[in-house]
Amino acid sequence: MATLAAALQRAKVDHILQQPTDLASKSTANVDAALSAAASTTLTVALVNNTGSSNAYAYVNGLAGGNNDAVYLLESDGKTVYYPTSPSSNGSALAVDCAIPLGAPGSTTTITVPLTDGGRIWFSRDATLTFLLNEGPALVEPSPTNTADPNYNIYWDFCEFTFNTSQLYVNITCVDFVCLPIGLSLENTSGTVTTVEGLPADGLDTVCSELTAQTASDGQGWSDLIVTLNGANLRALSPNNGIVMNSSLFDGYYDPYVTEVWDKYSNGAVLTIDTQTSTYGSLNGTVENDVLTFSGVGTFSQPSSADIFSNSTGPFAQSGAEIEAIIPRLAAAFVRSTLLIDAVQPDDEVVSTYYTNTITDHYARICHATELDGKGYAFPYDDVTPTGGADQSGYLSDPNPSVLTVTVGGPSTTSTVKLRDMATRVAQRPGGRQQAQHQRVPRDAGWLFPEDEKKMLAGSESDASSNDNNDGSDGGAASDEGYNSASVDLEKGLGRGKHDAFCKGVGGGFQDAQDVAVGAVSSSSFMTRPLTSLVPPGWGERVTSLLERLEASPVYARTRPLVDLVVRLLTLFLSMSVRALVSRVTMALFLVLFYLVMPMLSRNHAGAGVHVAPVAQFLGVDPVNITEVVTSLS
Repeated sequence: MATLAAALQRAKVDHILQQPTDLASKSTANVDAALSAAASTTLTVALVNNTGSSNAYAYVNGLAGGNNDAVYLLESDGKTVYYPTSPSSNGSALAVDCAIPLGAPGSTTTITVPLTDGGRIWFSRDATLTFLLNEGPALVEPSPTNTADPNYNIYWDFCEFTFNTSQLYVNITCVDFVCLPIGLSLENTSGTVTTVEGLPADGLDTVCSELTAQTASDGQGWSDLIVTLNGANLRALSPNNGIVMNSSLFDGYYDPYVTEVWDKYSNGAVLTIDTQTSTYGSLNGTVENDVLTFSGVGTFSQPSSADIFSNSTGPFAQSGAEIEAIIPRLAAAFVRSTLLIDAVQPDDEVVSTYYTNTITDHYARICHATELDGKGYAFPYDDVTPTGGADQSGYLSDPNPSVLTVTVGGPSTTSTVKLRDMATRVAQRPGGRQQAQHQRVPRDAGWLFPEDEKKMLAGSESDASSNDNNDGSDGGAASDEGYNSASVDLEKGLGRGKHDAFCKGVGGGFQDAQDVAVGAVSSSSFMTRPLTSLVPPGWGERVTSLLERLEASPVYARTRPLVDLVVRLLTLFLSMSVRALVSRVTMALFLVLFYLVMPMLSRNHAGAGVHVAPVAQFLGVDPVNITEVVTSLS
């Protein structure tokens, strides 16, 4: 492949990734300089396993931006970069294990990604994937349309990213098919978090059900896009890939709509395409001699259904900077069936008018309707957006990325009030103030590498001296240092680090035990310490794992009120100090003894002089008074 764009296009079409040849001639000095720069230019990615399976894996590959765009994969440790060499024959196995285990359901695995062009993060459930090498080297990736592919009968999916010195760009995609739900969350160095929620846990089944319903409605081959395995939905192919599997699928489907569009813009009627560039501005076209003509730019013949679904064949397979500015916007208008609504594309469009024609890409419509926030590439040019309009493509980008979190299997929870939200009440005092905090471990501390942890602990001594000066009157400010609720997306549930308030007590509890281990000695007496400080630190990890598994399970959705009640009661119990617990236990014992002794005394009040006298002597009161009280109670 001569250019980077050509290499990435081949990867999309042929599922073979190869180094661009026009970059291979870079000097060794330039390569060394790039690698040196890339050594400190890496991205931390947190992978969250919500598949419900302990047998889930991730793979990361792409073209190494710091190494002449050479093909690379991450090894199974999630940080070592593997550059495959050209094999002696095509179809050779990888030389190293590149399957990154994702652990138990609900757990998070952290990886480190280098500068990357055309990168993908792949996920598989219940089996590992097979990547092969051809001469070049060229990496043969999984294909959803090749029935001979060893990955064909495996649940797998991927998201796409590019990470260079300018920015991180990442998106989810249904352009090829729907299988495993994937969601994104990107936090930048300023602490700002942006998200794309993706499909729900049952997204595949929902999409397949809607495709079946659409076939029942219009008699078209939408249900033929469904691929099953042992009676269960395996994936739902996009119409473009459905046509790859069956070339006659959707033959003539768009023809009536295309005819209407041609009629609308004939006889001098003008279609305006805003290229959304200062170079070309808005371009006007009209149908002349049965072709859509943009004077001085180029022409478009009537596209077939396959052309519209692919966005890249027939009239959409033209080159030239100006006409290439028209193609995405015209193709998107055909897919969304908006060309009959108004004559200015895409600026006059609104999301609510997409896919409203009976002839439209119902696969794309269903994908967007099923996605929790309606975002995610459903066709190649789904990033076409009216100027200032709402994005539909489900991408995130930032010039200063800090942590990218990729969740596979659906969101952590569907509830609006999370267990973590209740657990944060542990640190609340009766007056509403919060306890002074000594928590210096960031909420993502579980993702730190040893060198980062050393830096964090090195600064803890100075933090401790300033925090220990808090007397509680400014507990709110102190709390913000240890647990900044504004920095947490409350809609993300018990993601790793976000349940620390429960397991670590938000300034007490398990975190106190950890603080003691690094020299942060509490000045509180034993009786005023919270109960969480008496719990062995090792239990925190067990509770963490339990809560993660609980929220990820379907049982939680069905029993949420009961579970929430139990968590509230447990949180309330752990919020008490030792003194408060002793006081309440003593009071309870006194009440039990009182109600046990009084009936005995009342039944024997005739002999109260015998039975009451010892009690009166012990209490230092007149026996007659006790007898009168007992008599009145009886």
